[in-house]
Amino acid sequence: MKGQDIVVLLKLASLEDDAKDVGNESAPHALAASEDPYSVRGLAAALGISKTEISASLNRSIASGLAIKDRKTGRPKPSRRHLREFIIHGLKFVFPAKPGAMQRGLPTGYAAPVLRESLHSAGSLIYVWPYAHAKELGQLVDPLFKSVPEACEKDARLYAYLALVDAIRIGNQRESKHAADLLIQRLG
Repeated sequence: MKGQDIVVLLKLASLEDDAKDVGNESAPHALAASEDPYSVRGLAAALGISKTEISASLNRSIASGLAIKDRKTGRPKPSRRHLREFIIHGLKFVFPAKPGAMQRGLPTGYAAPVLRESLHSAGSLIYVWPYAHAKELGQLVDPLFKSVPEACEKDARLYAYLALVDAIRIGNQRESKHAADLLIQRLG
């Protein structure tokens, strides 16, 4: 497994959620109307990950059981139960997050919009992914893949998923538990 595998799987979950909200598989996205958002090319464009890496990521995820191919469409889709269990119980050991120096970036963890109202830190420091276009200043946390901040600007649902993942990776027991509960609700 690589960090981008989790990013790709959560993007697929975000696309499924968008499709449920709209009521069909052709939910509007930032891609061209003719582009299939589930295709390797569509995922590469949305996530800033090369097509080769997207393809390898999907193959790894299918081999590990974190993704399956949909029988009707042939599209890859996350195995939500397995993905949820891996994120909650194993991700922080496989991809630990170590807060670093102060830097400008996109808020993550308890400072992200998905958790900002329900969790408050005792300190004034927040965690951020490095991102030159951001205005927030906080402690650097490396994202699961370098293009995560740009991808999250295009997809609020993906941002919420990845911020919850970071809260689990870097949070104390209370923050991790709260983020895990929200992730369980969102991933169903």
